Amino acid sequence: MDCDKCDREAVMHAAYSGLHLCEDHFTASVDKRVRRRVREDGLVPDDATPEDPETWVVGLSGGKDSVVLTDILHRTFEQDPRIELVALTIHEGIEGYRDKSVDACEELAEELSIRHEIVTYEEEFDVRMDDVVEKDPENMAACAYCGVFRRDLLSRYAEEFGADKLLTGHNLDDEAETALMNFLEGDVAQIAKHFDASLGRFGDDRDDSESSRSSPAREEQEDFVPRAKPLRDVPEKEVALYAHLNDLPAHITECPHASEAYRGEIQSLLYQLEENHPGTRHSIMAGYEELAALAAEEFGARDGGKTELGECERCGASTTRDRCRKCSLLDSLHAA
Repeated sequence: MDCDKCDREAVMHAAYSGLHLCEDHFTASVDKRVRRRVREDGLVPDDATPEDPETWVVGLSGGKDSVVLTDILHRTFEQDPRIELVALTIHEGIEGYRDKSVDACEELAEELSIRHEIVTYEEEFDVRMDDVVEKDPENMAACAYCGVFRRDLLSRYAEEFGADKLLTGHNLDDEAETALMNFLEGDVAQIAKHFDASLGRFGDDRDDSESSRSSPAREEQEDFVPRAKPLRDVPEKEVALYAHLNDLPAHITECPHASEAYRGEIQSLLYQLEENHPGTRHSIMAGYEELAALAAEEFGARDGGKTELGECERCGASTTRDRCRKCSLLDSLHAA
């Protein structure tokens, strides 16, 4: 099949748009969507100048999503002195898994000549995820612990590096899955909260654990550096194809501790819906963002801005409790 834009051979067919695209036009299409999202979300402020540049911290895990995002952002802003990129990699302490992805991160950062920082659970919290999974004092999925620790480090180091934005590599499938999970759980509060995170405003991402519905981590309302997800208009398979065609050093292997059974069910459902009804993911997100905006407005009006946040007595993080969720989990792990 020929490309719809030229006479070269097509490398992909986007059923939701009907387009067949060759390698060059496919790559250009992904670049265009990411740059459009950056523009539409207003990530580059009008007052940014070379003398007072924006610092964007990118969560670089070494997986396909974060690698593709980092590569596109670098090429987009390489000649723009108003934007400085800093890659932040978090090593959770998973033997035989994270070491290889860290290698991919280091290779990419060296190729792009961007600042690259690595922080570890072991140095920051005196824990390794392999040991956390073995102890499991809270009887939770590994992702529940890891999500709390990861969010803490991303936010804390983004602030330490003076970040104006914190960017993560969530793709269209990730966002549509989260939207369905929140809706099917009837979690209006989380829908309102996700609106802020998805548009790069203050907010947090969903806790993807099996126990997330009642997890105190979801009730925390920490003051984050504004977050953004410029890759959220691009389907997961297209991200993987982009990484392959552009020979990017992505480490594409699932975490051995991943156990998000509910998200897996939603993922399978979404795949089937998309196959039978191309464009379902885009429709879900279009409606969800409208719903989320209304939910955020309603919750803001209901609260009247009166929610009082204190500081964790242990680490000083913003929390509605005496001790934040991260510190509570660490206490349980160190006591086990």
